[in-house]
Amino acid sequence: MTVLSLTFALLFALVHIFIGMLRFLEHTPRSRWLSAAGGVAVAYVFLHILPELSANASTFAETLELDELHAEEAVYTLALIGLAAFYGLERWMKTAPRRSHDGAPGAGAFWLHIGSFAVYNVIIGYLLVHRETPGIVPLLVYGVAMALHFVTSDFGLRDDHKARYDHVARWVLAAAVLGGWTLGMLTHLPELWIGMLFAFLAGGVVLNVLKEELPEERESRFLPFVAGGAGYALLLLAA
Repeated sequence: MTVLSLTFALLFALVHIFIGMLRFLEHTPRSRWLSAAGGVAVAYVFLHILPELSANASTFAETLELDELHAEEAVYTLALIGLAAFYGLERWMKTAPRRSHDGAPGAGAFWLHIGSFAVYNVIIGYLLVHRETPGIVPLLVYGVAMALHFVTSDFGLRDDHKARYDHVARWVLAAAVLGGWTLGMLTHLPELWIGMLFAFLAGGVVLNVLKEELPEERESRFLPFVAGGAGYALLLLAA
């Protein structure tokens, strides 16, 4: 399990470092592969993370002394907070001052944006080691979904920050996900905190996928998005 989780952590880091080499993704209309990868990540959230959180609401109920209904509400509130946090970040990014020579955000906006995604990466790396459901199959479905999610989100980040992504951001993000995995190997949070991280991650993944797919100028592809989501959903249901 340790070797497999480390393999995925290294794969995540390599996605960050080498996303700029995937030139075939850089065109409009949006690459069907990016849209399909987004569908996979959303399918994973709705068919794996959220059902597990609902099933494990008893942990929230016991620890926080809540009844089952309010425990489930607490779980989904955390997912909503994750979605709202990244939505607020993206809205702020859209209005941040731009550099005149390349249209990229200024230094302050860059570091806030990349710093937020670094924290996001630490969570994803940590959850490679500690998840709601242990085992090789859950690790595989988590690892594949997050690797594809990183492809779509990094493509968007690189488009936002231009040369700064290649010079700085990719190394920060790669280090963050490896740092999260290392933190997971060294520490073990209580089960309640694991559930909270998963809930926050679920909201973040949904927002970060949809923000890449919905803008009209991206000319996203609906059918590949549906195909990616449906195909991964079938795998999850069969697992």
